[in-house]
Amino acid sequence: MKKVWAIIRKDIITELRTKELITSMLTFSLLVTVTFSFAFGFSAEIVRQAVPAMLWITFSFAGVLGLSRSFALEKEGNAVLGLLLTPTDRSLIYFGKMASNTIFVFIVGMIIVPMFVIFFNLGLLSTMLPLIPVVFLGSLGFVAVGTLFSAMAVNTRLREVLLPILLFPIIIPLIVSAVKLSGIVLAGKPFSEGTSALQLLIAFDIIFLAACAVVFEYVIEES
Repeated sequence: MKKVWAIIRKDIITELRTKELITSMLTFSLLVTVTFSFAFGFSAEIVRQAVPAMLWITFSFAGVLGLSRSFALEKEGNAVLGLLLTPTDRSLIYFGKMASNTIFVFIVGMIIVPMFVIFFNLGLLSTMLPLIPVVFLGSLGFVAVGTLFSAMAVNTRLREVLLPILLFPIIIPLIVSAVKLSGIVLAGKPFSEGTSALQLLIAFDIIFLAACAVVFEYVIEES
């Protein structure tokens, strides 16, 4: 755990100094949210149906923006080589990078939700609290796969294009489940109505966390 925490701490300190990842993700999210709010003159009923999809579209593209820079920073400073030369299990490097990316993406996700609350006139307390576990589980699965593909794409010249091409087909079940659960929350329905979507979301997180940790060792050796 000390090695995982050391990687997390290093990423947090680097982000606090540069403010590169969160700033770019938040700027993009704000622009998309404002565009959505001005582009659609929805009635209250249609807003409840459309906002979950718009929320996760914004979240997904902002997340890709951050993930594309995750290993790029390591590559520019040749820090990947430094990590590989340390006597650290490769899976611990994965969990460290994955955890720090999850923190950044989750923070941005929890800022995107209030943006939607303001621009689409949603209930703050009735929306924020139930959406916290949905955003967390969505962030975890999204970053679990995205961290692996970010490491794969970092050596390519078209990494900003390659990452979403690799990532989005894999995370379709996660996005669909997250949109369904968010729709249930915004409709004011009991969380139990989304049990199957919640189970799928949790299963996705567990399966891809384990699978990506195993595959990461081979990916990072080739990077």
